[in-house]
Amino acid sequence: MNDQLLDDRDYNLWILLGQARDMVFKARGKELSQYGVTVEQSSILFVIQAIGGKATPTEISKWMLREPHTISVILTRMEKDGLVTKRKDLDKKRQIIVALTEKGRQACGQSARRESVREIMSCLSEEERDQLGSLLEKLRDCALNNIARVVLPPLPVEPPACAWVQIFAI
Repeated sequence: MNDQLLDDRDYNLWILLGQARDMVFKARGKELSQYGVTVEQSSILFVIQAIGGKATPTEISKWMLREPHTISVILTRMEKDGLVTKRKDLDKKRQIIVALTEKGRQACGQSARRESVREIMSCLSEEERDQLGSLLEKLRDCALNNIARVVLPPLPVEPPACAWVQIFAI
């Protein structure tokens, strides 16, 4: 294997972060399966509950740092499963309001236990948890700033003949 790849400390940390996230996610998913919901659905149920009576797919996506179309697909599945209802907003006809059904409220309450997460996090001291939280917030914020910067520049009003080459070279 390429020694340069093995020596890339940042990349190795990124891989480790992904592996840790995937394993905690898998443990949480196993726990939630007994309630008939996925990790994503459980998170959305909590967000809808937190937002209250004016939860929209766009607002949910902002809270979860996910794309609106991704949330819409999950919400459609959740509606079919009887966890949420979607209706048009009476004030803004083009907007959809999402609400929990009784089944959704029950699933939200059941999934609030989070025993798998508590058990996994218990290997860290309180100080380590605080430190990890601060470091993850710092990484999240830096990634958000990076994403905001990586936006294609607007096209010039009169692009030169080879402008498409410059755009695709970015």
